[in-house]
Amino acid sequence: MLPARYVDRLPLEEVTIAEILKAKGYSTGFFGKWHLGGDAAHWPEHQGFDVNVGGWSRGSPMGGYFSPWENPRLESTHDDEYLTERLASECASFIERQDGPYFAMLSFYAVHTPLQGRPDLVERYREKKATRPETVWGVEGERKVRQSQDHAVYAAMVHAMDEAVGVVLDAIEARGEADETLVVFFSDNGGLSTSEGHPTSNLPLRAGKGWVYEGGIREPCVIRWPGVTTAGTTIDTPISSIDFLPTIASACGSSWPEVDGIDLRPVIEGDVPDRALFWHYPHYGNQGGSPAGAMREGRYKLIEWYEPGREVELFDLEADPGETTNLASELPERVESMLQRLQAWR
Repeated sequence: MLPARYVDRLPLEEVTIAEILKAKGYSTGFFGKWHLGGDAAHWPEHQGFDVNVGGWSRGSPMGGYFSPWENPRLESTHDDEYLTERLASECASFIERQDGPYFAMLSFYAVHTPLQGRPDLVERYREKKATRPETVWGVEGERKVRQSQDHAVYAAMVHAMDEAVGVVLDAIEARGEADETLVVFFSDNGGLSTSEGHPTSNLPLRAGKGWVYEGGIREPCVIRWPGVTTAGTTIDTPISSIDFLPTIASACGSSWPEVDGIDLRPVIEGDVPDRALFWHYPHYGNQGGSPAGAMREGRYKLIEWYEPGREVELFDLEADPGETTNLASELPERVESMLQRLQAWR
């Protein structure tokens, strides 16, 4: 079937978190991967950010992770500087310069391909890999899929990113502002497991980036919100990145445009929202996924494949988070109800 065209830019009329906070007197800085505009007129500096370091049209580092990066919004200071560390340093410096409220968005290029880690960390994880069994592989559709987390270079990239997050948190702590700063850490998609080196596994979740199975759309999210969150607690209510704009706007006392997301503070405090979550991916990705839509309602998830002849799938994610058993034939009324809602939303 003919897939839909990709939307390659964020329309300028869309209101961003940065624009909302800038109107409230916040300084705004963006650092890293933007990937929301093919031309400079759609880059971060035109979407509410006072500072843009590294954000342009590309979704992966054109020159790799070691400088020179060939990035028009990031000058190299010396050869072989590691990109993940530099972005964290730039973000921390921005925080240190502020004398009022600020919004900093650090969007790492890591762990996107090309797979390149610091040599010392790569060696460390290669030594660890040498003590482990051989890599385990499975199959998803026509693709092989990694089923063990044992890629040394990928591990080195994750390690460097973890250290980089620490650099930013230390900058907040050094200013004495940890108790009045909302911090959110999250990812945009599941790990890459079915192509381009197959660097990681999402088990027990199925598939990975580029698929609407849980391995592709369930990601980590950590929120540190003084006075609201409690360290070490976990919430099992599904949320989405579409919720961040209303959440942050509300926390800062701002209004926000009508969007699909919700303010997460009531959710964090124990309220379970009565809503479904929807996904729409009408593309053939290079990771092997096919055009599809999905809907999550309570414990159930429906997948509608857009190719003619493919069966609808229904999974009970509480009992079967790995999506191994299709319940569509057993629960036809639920399938029909969810399918109607999904198609109406689309």
